[in-house]
Amino acid sequence: MTKIQMFEKPLGMRDSFPEVNEQKEYIRSTARDFIRNKGYDFIKTPSVEYFETIGKASAIDESSLFKLVDNQGEMLVLRPDMTTPIARIAASKLLKEKNPLRLAYYANVFRAQQREGGRPAEFEQLGLELIGDFSAYGDSEIIHTAVELVKALGVEDFRITIGHAGMLSAILTNNTNTKEQVDSLRQLLVEKNFVGFEQKLEDMQLQDAQKESLTKWIDSTVESKILEEHSEFLTDDQQYLIDQVKQLQQLLEIRLSDASIVSFDFTLASHMSYYTGMLFEIHAAGSGFPIGNGGRYDELFKQFNEEVGATGFGIRVDRLLEVLPRNEIKEKHTLFLFEEGYYTKANDLAEERRKKAERVTLQYIAGVNDLDAYTKNFDEVIIVSEGGSFRE
Repeated sequence: MTKIQMFEKPLGMRDSFPEVNEQKEYIRSTARDFIRNKGYDFIKTPSVEYFETIGKASAIDESSLFKLVDNQGEMLVLRPDMTTPIARIAASKLLKEKNPLRLAYYANVFRAQQREGGRPAEFEQLGLELIGDFSAYGDSEIIHTAVELVKALGVEDFRITIGHAGMLSAILTNNTNTKEQVDSLRQLLVEKNFVGFEQKLEDMQLQDAQKESLTKWIDSTVESKILEEHSEFLTDDQQYLIDQVKQLQQLLEIRLSDASIVSFDFTLASHMSYYTGMLFEIHAAGSGFPIGNGGRYDELFKQFNEEVGATGFGIRVDRLLEVLPRNEIKEKHTLFLFEEGYYTKANDLAEERRKKAERVTLQYIAGVNDLDAYTKNFDEVIIVSEGGSFRE
């Protein structure tokens, strides 16, 4: 067993230093005001849930769950996402009081990482859930709100890519023989591995017509995002999926001030198995990963014995920080250094400043080891001593 060094952190865990933490607080407060203005209520769930409920209902792979056992012998998990715990609360209580529900969250989630992964095992998510609405109006509200929220947070260069989980599943199922084949091909699309996708078609025991159809679909999707071109890959009783996307397109053209930031890609896939309809990703200049994603997840509620429509999205705060412009506005920070016997006077002076909403630190001068190094952290230094109060 490897010896743990004193300053090491568990795999995938990170410290948030003051500057980063201030940025996170800015995101939290800005998002809260924006989201409440849109009619959503914030909710908080426990960090620890039962494995038998949230652990199994979540679409997160079991190998990525942090598991622990309580003193009653029950298996628990650190919450791996927020959508599943919110679905639990909605199904057990909130939908009985209000339907549809509009809920929001800002919370940490936990996903165990392999040693070579280099990814965070704990990260903050900001998101919304619209529960109880089956319509395209709900989907358009979620996408429109995601766009406006990203703008409100200060991201200037971003795009939204929209797909449809139901259409993707139908096309793959129509041209394969088993669920395992569908899952294998979908995983390659999650990884955006189109070369591997076409190679997998050669390795599978598929009919020539099936291989040709999927190859044509992939090629036409890469070259063109025109919706009507997907009709030929769907059966007659699946054409309603095209109509769903058309309605969403029309609503977004009405709601978005700049519809050019939206594109459709029907090879878009998610590792979240509960998506049933529209799904989307938010890509911003400066990050190699989506800063957010979401979609319609009606299927999840069946695990809580409910038949209810649900759609939502989440933003990864750590990825958002990568693309946000640095906040150059710096508040003035004043240091009052006081000598022995002058604490009361220094405290009174500091409180006068604080009442004016100024940021002030009060420090006993003899308690500082390196005065020159310490005072460099402040914009103004005032020494309170026998000689009175004077600026350094």
